[in-house]
Amino acid sequence: MSRIGKSPITVPEGVTVEIKDNVITAKGKLGELTQTYSDVEITIEDGTITLSRPSEKKDHRAKHGLYRALIANMIEGVSNGFTKELELVGVGYRASNQGQKLDLAIGFSHNIVMDIAPEVKVETISEKGKNPIVKLTSHDKQLVGQVAAKIRGFRKPEPYKGKGIKFVGEEIRRKAGKSA
Repeated sequence: MSRIGKSPITVPEGVTVEIKDNVITAKGKLGELTQTYSDVEITIEDGTITLSRPSEKKDHRAKHGLYRALIANMIEGVSNGFTKELELVGVGYRASNQGQKLDLAIGFSHNIVMDIAPEVKVETISEKGKNPIVKLTSHDKQLVGQVAAKIRGFRKPEPYKGKGIKFVGEEIRRKAGKSA
C-alpha cells in the first residue's frame, strides 16, 4: 500500500474542495486551483480527504500517491502559498523588477528581461554587501518551481568559483581547480 496515498488530507478553515466529473477544485484565500484525476476514488468527509485505488495494478498504485500529493499541494497552496528564493552569486550580478518584468544583469553583454506569469509575485531584495535575492511567491507550487528553474537555467552555479544563480540554501559541490 502506498504510504503517501493512504494518509488522509485535512482541509483547513477557509478552503473549500469540490469534486465534479473527475476534476477536483480547491478554493482558498490565495486563489483557486483545479486538477483532473483518473484511476482513484476521492472521498470528502467532515474536513478530511481520503484517496483509494480500485485495484493493485501498477498504474493504479502509481497514481494513488501522485494524486494525493498533488491535492495536498493544491490545498497547501490556496491556504498558505509557496515561496522560492534565488540568490545571484557573482561580482556585478544584479536583479531588479518593475511589476512582473524581471531584469537580470548576470555577466552577459545585455541584461536578461523576463516576463513572469501573472500568478507569480516577484520581488527583488538588494542589500549592500550581500548577494541579490529574487523571491517568487504563488499559490501554484508547480508554476513557482518552473519559473525558478527557468531563471536558474540562465546561469547555473559553476563548481570552481560558485558563481551563478542558486536557490537559497542550496549546497554547491566545489572542485579544487588547477594546482601550480
